[in-house]
Amino acid sequence: MSERLIIFDTTLRDGEQSPGATMNLQEKIRMARQLEVLGVDVIEAGFAASSQGDFESVQSIAAVVKKAQVASLARCNTGDIDKAWGAIKNAANPRIHTFLATSALHMEYKLRKTPQEVLEMIEKNIGYAASLCPNVEFSAEDASRSDPDFLVQAFNTAIGAGATTLNIPDTVGYAQPEEFGELVRYVIEHIRPFPKDKKVIFSVHCHNDLGLGVATSLAAVRAGARQVEGTVLGIGERAGNAAIEEVTMALHVRKDYYNCLPGIVTEQIFPTCRMLSRIIGQPIPLNKSIVGDNAFAHESGIHQDGVMKKRETYEIMSAESVGRSNNMIILGKHSGRNALRKKLESLGYSLADNDIDVVFKAVKDLADRKAEIFDEDIEALVLEMVYRVPDQYKLVSLNVQSSDCAIPPTAAVVMDIHGVSHRHVTFGSGPIEAVFYAISNTVQRQPRLEKYQVNAVTGGMDALGEVTVRISENGVSAVGRGAHVDIIRASALAFVNALNRLAKKEEELA
Repeated sequence: MSERLIIFDTTLRDGEQSPGATMNLQEKIRMARQLEVLGVDVIEAGFAASSQGDFESVQSIAAVVKKAQVASLARCNTGDIDKAWGAIKNAANPRIHTFLATSALHMEYKLRKTPQEVLEMIEKNIGYAASLCPNVEFSAEDASRSDPDFLVQAFNTAIGAGATTLNIPDTVGYAQPEEFGELVRYVIEHIRPFPKDKKVIFSVHCHNDLGLGVATSLAAVRAGARQVEGTVLGIGERAGNAAIEEVTMALHVRKDYYNCLPGIVTEQIFPTCRMLSRIIGQPIPLNKSIVGDNAFAHESGIHQDGVMKKRETYEIMSAESVGRSNNMIILGKHSGRNALRKKLESLGYSLADNDIDVVFKAVKDLADRKAEIFDEDIEALVLEMVYRVPDQYKLVSLNVQSSDCAIPPTAAVVMDIHGVSHRHVTFGSGPIEAVFYAISNTVQRQPRLEKYQVNAVTGGMDALGEVTVRISENGVSAVGRGAHVDIIRASALAFVNALNRLAKKEEELA
């Protein structure tokens, strides 16, 4: 019988530290609920002491998550631990996750502490955290570059003070898989025996700086680690973290080798990855393992022939096992609300009746312009019509003139700003630039466009286009998204969405 592996998801904390992956509170709560559906055991909701906004988001997630443990990160000091506990104390299953560096490099140059002082900090602060919460995790930051014997000493101190999970991070992605596995094995074998009634879990947190985050995590599982920390799609600081979807499917496909399985509902893997992709405005790469569009595609004639004769010849897992499907839904003027509701539920969206009505009307409108409506179309409409930031600025109408003659492209917009109608006409070197200038002048803002990206949500000449933009102004940045069969209108909607997010961020910072 396979042993159980705990999956600790830090998408909402370490993952959000990835450039451009910032989420608002509503998006974090949606993601946390989906992570619970996915079946992760622990959700690290954030770093409560880092800001008041982070404290409130951790607190809000702790209030809605019922099955998974909810953790807050904290530095190894009483102030951070108090903040973490204040944010998660009402969670159904709270966990305090505190960390302190143990490598000679970090102790000397970052902490400016002696090894003995570090041990004293661990004993004092883990003891304090354990007095508040019986579920305490201690991470030895930069463990992979720490002296193994001092690492054991630090963990023995943490266990004695009340830690229940010991995390061995490869903080900068430096370790090689075999080397890291040996370190994990050494630590487990040399930890001082603890009482039989005290259960301690050994965990790993591996970064992807050398592209080895998943490989080092799996080597650690082979060595005895029974918790793996990672993120959806591997997002995170620098090159990111171990991708939990890759770790999960490696353990499932090769359960004969690892004999250790997580409690992940694998059919929810692709819906979870797709939700995160839409929230942060970063498309899933075509060649991304497990969930990329090419992961189950076969162009070679030899491969196609083999798959048709026996799928396993060239596929080691099925698309259905990770929640991918080629099913499409045909919705039109004769489709009913119940059919739409069922499809939304199958995509992981449980909407209130008034939101169903909004999406239903949008689907009907789209059916007038599109021959076929796919799952991706419906999801794009949900994100556009339901999960937008409350608007200060609304695009009422848009008219664009463009040609190859001497007259430059022209855009005319009518905007609703705090309930008052405003309009503006301007030129641009292209139709998109003209639209962005017209909108900026209308709302009297001059943001810098840092990113502009267009993706076809579905195939065909009538494909729904999704535009993602990132803008910044006065040191504050925001991502916006818009979807429409008219790519110019989709661009305008994305730009307005980004402006609304920018205004919302400025309010929160004020």
